[in-house]
Amino acid sequence: MMMDEARATLQRYCSERGESLAGLSRLLGRNDAYLQQYLRKGTPRRLPETERRTLARYFAIPDSMLGGPPADPDEAPGALVPVRRSAVRASAGAAAIGDDQLVRPYFAFDPAWLRALTAASRDQLTMIRVEGDSMAPTLNAGDDILVDHAAAGEGLRDGIYVLRVDDALLVKRLAIHPFGGRVTVQSDNPNYPDWPDRGLDELTCIGRVIWAGRRIS
Repeated sequence: MMMDEARATLQRYCSERGESLAGLSRLLGRNDAYLQQYLRKGTPRRLPETERRTLARYFAIPDSMLGGPPADPDEAPGALVPVRRSAVRASAGAAAIGDDQLVRPYFAFDPAWLRALTAASRDQLTMIRVEGDSMAPTLNAGDDILVDHAAAGEGLRDGIYVLRVDDALLVKRLAIHPFGGRVTVQSDNPNYPDWPDRGLDELTCIGRVIWAGRRIS
């Protein structure tokens, strides 16, 4: 993709969603004028991969729309993208996820739909089953959630995440404080207490929950 097309895409999404260039620059760990210089002056000529992926995840668009590599040209028309499912469950008492706990995929998604949802590669995605009711009614026991592990690093924003606490995986909502690198860990079920004013360095984030599937009884 031509760089001017990538800049036009970023400008369009900022305008449509009312996003501040200064705020997005801070999301990337840069000074307030960083993205304005990228759009107006062409500096840098190309966004680094980590920054491009962060913005793509933020806007939930394919990385290629911001100047990343195109989709796999060998991807057959109509083919589905398989996503591995973890053998563990996410809630109180579940074991931490590891490579030896991944089973063969039985979930598969349309590639265009998946790219619109996340810029992460298939190797950065995992399906995990929810256990318990601490996130009800948003997520219920038995729901299958799609976890984006690429969204576990810098640039966390409000949303539902899978966290590792000791040897357990927990699904919780994170409310990011605007200043100071603090966060409130919340349960959507009011019967469970929140964990207010925690440091980001106190949490081990496994990934962001970006989709959920459930049985309708």
